[in-house]
Amino acid sequence: MDYYKDHNYSSRGRGFFSTLVIALISAVLGGIIAVALVPSVYGNKQVTPTNQVILNEGPTTPSIQTDGANFPVPQIAKTTGPAVVGIANFQSRGAFFGGSSFTEVGSGSGFIIDAKNGYIVTNNHVIAGAEKLIVSLADGRNLDARLVGGDERTDLAVVRITDTKDLVATQLGDSSKIQVGEPVVAIGNPGGQEFARSVTTGVVSATNRILNIPGEASFNLIQTDAAINPGNSGGPLVNYQGQVIGINSAKNQEPGFEGMGFAIPITDALPTIKQLIEKGYASHPGLNVQIDPRYTAEYASQRGWPEGAYVSKVTPGGPAEKAGIRAGDVLTKINGIAIKSSLELTHQLLKHKPGDTVTVTYYRDNKTTDVSLVLTEIKSQ
Repeated sequence: MDYYKDHNYSSRGRGFFSTLVIALISAVLGGIIAVALVPSVYGNKQVTPTNQVILNEGPTTPSIQTDGANFPVPQIAKTTGPAVVGIANFQSRGAFFGGSSFTEVGSGSGFIIDAKNGYIVTNNHVIAGAEKLIVSLADGRNLDARLVGGDERTDLAVVRITDTKDLVATQLGDSSKIQVGEPVVAIGNPGGQEFARSVTTGVVSATNRILNIPGEASFNLIQTDAAINPGNSGGPLVNYQGQVIGINSAKNQEPGFEGMGFAIPITDALPTIKQLIEKGYASHPGLNVQIDPRYTAEYASQRGWPEGAYVSKVTPGGPAEKAGIRAGDVLTKINGIAIKSSLELTHQLLKHKPGDTVTVTYYRDNKTTDVSLVLTEIKSQ
């Protein structure tokens, strides 16, 4: 199946069914592999935040009362729409007669998560490579924004605007409690500012979906049939109480398929969002190994090896080396759960924290071995 991350960049990439059409795939893939895979120079100790984030200190959108039989979409659009923003990504390009100028190379969506402090959540792929960010508010203001922190490994980012006059933040729901068939609303800027705060409706089609898309592979995603289009990335998926339950991020665009959009569950995203605000980066668990993404199921089958993540390099002194893992090994399980690719390895590791002890199963010389190791800390760039 063909997927793309829903924003206005050119698309490219590959995934586990067929081709994944993804913007900036090389940068994002490099980052996602690094979660579990690239050498770390940060050590094992996780930094303790100097201040704890309390979100939604300022005004928030009101709760919407519904008896389950009504469809309060107009009310959701009216109350939640003002908390949804457009985000334009500008990068420098050569100009006539020398010098350079900023050109808008892509756009996406976001939503205000803290009105008092001007914090806005979006997807990392929306802001990737930006040298200038402009946030467009519902009241018509276009404001300069500063990147607080971005994380390729989870495809999450936080930006901030300093002019907080009349801002309102979204209410956050509990995505762990959503049910298949539950009605939802997607709000965003498909196609950019011309179609700002477009509203589409649908249901939760499924939960716990895993896509082999860098960043989104870190989560069990929400699947929805609410229309999600380029430019919707980073916008909220909202329940009928007006609460954000997901961050719209990807869509299946293979011919013949309709109504297959995917959102990052907000409850799963919040720990990373809070880290980005508190520290400017996110901490993730790692093995201190590099994985060769060319190791595929077909390659493994031809050699009679198991599916998994092929280790191309082990960092001296890292947890993997201390546990006896070597270059040429194939990692096949984490805590007994089978992994079939580098992205599945990342997905399993991100269920843990730096400092956690896990059991890693690896294949070498026609036999498998279980080893116990302590996960190190990898910081987002």
